[in-house]
Amino acid sequence: MENFLASVSLVAKIATDDYVGFTFFVGCMAMMAASAFFFLSMNSYDRKWRTSILVSGLITFIAAVHYWYMRDYWATNMESPTFFRYVDWILTVPLMCVEFFLILKVAGAKKSLMTKLIFLSVIMLVTGYLGEAVFRDQAWLWGLISGIAYFAIVYEIWLGNAKKLAVAAGGEVLKAHKILCWFVLVGWAIYPIGYMAGTPGWYEGIFGGLAMDVIYNVGDAINKIGFGLVVYNLAVVASTKAEA
Repeated sequence: MENFLASVSLVAKIATDDYVGFTFFVGCMAMMAASAFFFLSMNSYDRKWRTSILVSGLITFIAAVHYWYMRDYWATNMESPTFFRYVDWILTVPLMCVEFFLILKVAGAKKSLMTKLIFLSVIMLVTGYLGEAVFRDQAWLWGLISGIAYFAIVYEIWLGNAKKLAVAAGGEVLKAHKILCWFVLVGWAIYPIGYMAGTPGWYEGIFGGLAMDVIYNVGDAINKIGFGLVVYNLAVVASTKAEA
C-alpha cells in the first residue's frame, strides 16, 4: 500500500511543463491500451495470423511495463532512464523484426531471414547503448556503427530478400510489408535524432537543444503501436477475403 501511495505521489508531482514526464505517462497508458486491444482481438481473424498479433501485443505490453518504471525513475531522479530504455528496446525491437518474418511466411520466408534481422537489430542497439551510456566521448563512432546496422536492416526489407518475398506474396501482404518498411525508414529515423540530442559530438549544434526523451517517447508510441495496427489490419483484411 505504501508503494502504491508513493507512486501516486510521484505522478501528482509532475509539473505542467514537464513534457518528458507527460510523454512517459501517456506512452505507458497508450502501450497498455494497445496490448489489451491486440490480446482481446485474437479471435477476430484467421488462425494463421494469431502469432503475428500475439507478438504485436507482446511488444506493446513489454513497452508498457518499462514505461511504468521509466516514468517513476524520471519523476524520482529527473534524469533519462537510459538503462531501462535499452532493456526495453533489446526486447521489443527484435520482436518488431520478427513481424517481418511472420507476415512473409506465406511466401516461404525462412528462419535465416528472421535471424539476420534480429542480429542486425541487436548490433544496432548494443552499439547505441555503448555510445549513449558507456563511451560517451566516442558517441559519434558508436552511433555510426549503430547507423550502419540500421541501414543494413533498411536495405534488407526494402531491396533484399524480404522485399522479394513480399512481392511474391503480393496482395495485402505486400501492402503491409510496404507500410512496415516506411515505419522502419521514417519512424525509426526518429531514434538517431534522439541519440544525437543526448550525446556529445559534431552534431551538438544541430540537435543539442532538443529533448531526447520526448523524441524517444513519441517515436516508441508511433512505431510500436503503429507496427501492431498494420499487422492487425493485414490479419483482418486477409481473413475477410479468405471467407468471401
